[in-house]
Amino acid sequence: MAEKSKTTFYVTTPIYYVNDVPHIGHAYTTIIADALARYHRQKGLEVFFLTGTDEHGQKIEKTAAEKGMTPKELADRVVGRFKELWKQLNISYDYFIRTTEQFHEAGVQKIFQKLLAKGDIYKGTYQGWYCISEENFLSEDVPLEPEGYKICPDCGRKATLIEEESYFFRLSAYQQPLLEFYQQNPQFVRPQTRMNEVVSFVKQGLKDLSITRTTVKWGIPVPGDPRHTIYVWFDALHNYLTGIGYDWNQELFQKFWPADVHLIGKDILRFHAIFWPAFLMAAGLPLPRTVYGHGWWLKDETKMSKSRGNVLDPYLILEKVGADALRYFLLREIPIGQDGNFSHESFVQRINSDLANDLGNLVQRTLTMVVNYFAGKIDEPGEEKEEDLRLSSQFAETKQKVIEFYDDYALNRALEEIWVYLNTINKYLADNEPWKLAKQPDQRPRLARVLYQSLCAIKGISYLLYPVMPETAGKIWQLLAQKKKPVEIKLAELKFYDFQAEEPIQRPEALFPRLDLKEFIGEMDKQKSADKKETKPEVKRMEYITHEEFKKMDLRVAKVLSAERVAGTNKLLKLQIDLGTEQRQIIAGVAEAYAPEDLIGKEFIVIANLQPAVIRGIESQGMLLAAELDGKPIIPFFDREVPPGTKVK
Repeated sequence: MAEKSKTTFYVTTPIYYVNDVPHIGHAYTTIIADALARYHRQKGLEVFFLTGTDEHGQKIEKTAAEKGMTPKELADRVVGRFKELWKQLNISYDYFIRTTEQFHEAGVQKIFQKLLAKGDIYKGTYQGWYCISEENFLSEDVPLEPEGYKICPDCGRKATLIEEESYFFRLSAYQQPLLEFYQQNPQFVRPQTRMNEVVSFVKQGLKDLSITRTTVKWGIPVPGDPRHTIYVWFDALHNYLTGIGYDWNQELFQKFWPADVHLIGKDILRFHAIFWPAFLMAAGLPLPRTVYGHGWWLKDETKMSKSRGNVLDPYLILEKVGADALRYFLLREIPIGQDGNFSHESFVQRINSDLANDLGNLVQRTLTMVVNYFAGKIDEPGEEKEEDLRLSSQFAETKQKVIEFYDDYALNRALEEIWVYLNTINKYLADNEPWKLAKQPDQRPRLARVLYQSLCAIKGISYLLYPVMPETAGKIWQLLAQKKKPVEIKLAELKFYDFQAEEPIQRPEALFPRLDLKEFIGEMDKQKSADKKETKPEVKRMEYITHEEFKKMDLRVAKVLSAERVAGTNKLLKLQIDLGTEQRQIIAGVAEAYAPEDLIGKEFIVIANLQPAVIRGIESQGMLLAAELDGKPIIPFFDREVPPGTKVK
């Protein structure tokens, strides 16, 4: 594997399918990547963090048709939801790639042509059982059902037997090169159990891979043979190259490729650990350093999926506890390579015990004592005693352990070490009893030393927490009256005794209010019941209105100027609209189907003469028209630009 400068770090998530809304599983992978990106920026490395969406393939084509949309319209809508969630989760990606972007399509076609000319791609005929849901052919060892069809072992859906002309990638030629590569690079697939799975699979023999379709139109056409569309996985995997400049920014590409780590769910391990390195070998490109196959978050001991009805809505959890609490729980609860079962009880316990008690109470009571005893500004601390020196030396040890765990992608172990030291700080305060020292005037220098040591420790520990909890770390530094932010300090520059308040510390508020378990479960169950509720249309006799009654409605074309979510709601957007002769504000219950940025510049129909109403304390001066499908609004947009205010008849 070609070496590159250690001054850079390139991390990727999978690109997510746009046939579904983002859920906790998507959030988990992306939060891991974000924590690693933030940590390596703290080290002073130049980081590139890539995420994005996979927008081609039969599954997208089918889902869009079911919704009465084009595939691109579906993709545009779901992309907005991903970007909105990443914003709420404080995801610091450098680029969000979409496989429908022209530079990506051009890059994929270039590599396809290169492998075709080399002889690693050839044309033939393929017959096999294909799962539309998983965008993959079933292996031959999947048994035939008595009724004469096969069931996909990954999703449980019926597969389709297809035979068609296809271009093949000569995967069989790379069996031995792959095995040799795995042996020489034991850290290529992590954890080790996943490497064992990959090696075992490759040793059983590799067959050439069908990489085009003639029955799917929504995809990248094969150059020179547009009847064929490039297989979605060949298309998607190459985003890791095109997103970093392949074929359009050679300087960027040379700086960051090969990737340091591809973070993926274990269900797509075979594509990333076998197909992907074989594609790269064929193209003569360096291979990534690590493919890390993390576990699944389960609900009720089952993988989360919309079809099973057990997905957790991250928006609801974010409304209750904020981004950092969710980030902390997901990264602390389990090692990256293992599965975890999401339970409300364990979530609430983590928040109350670790965040509200251990961290929140420590910060609040320490800063409150500084305000009460020193008016927010510590006097000259007294001489250090053995226990003071021990607190500083233990921080140095903790810092080194945390660095090693972050470097090894063991985020849960890093957080464990941080919490061990948090407990050390709490014990230090309990042993030195500053509340008693405050009652003894002659002990004021000692009191100042104890609180100063605690402030140094809190600042240091919040810095180490920054990759996982960036918002909380920033709040703590602000409470400590630090002008710089954690992101502005390099890891090598972090010292225990560099605390100095730029201005008097103010009385703090609680960082993490405690959660009530019953109330939290009630909120979650309420949402779950709403999601599962089946609404059947009630058959009613149509009530007719006269033409004169219809003419009373003033229907107008409105253009959206701005859009934002209504705080504290899941469904409402506040829209500023242009009606030609005036601008108005309306409240629309469409946020579950449309992200705010999806609507800006769009035109639709509103009832302009509807009596204004106050919704959630905000005046709404009109109503947009929308259909309802499966409980979700579908807005009819105009297919060409119409002047705002145009009357609709």
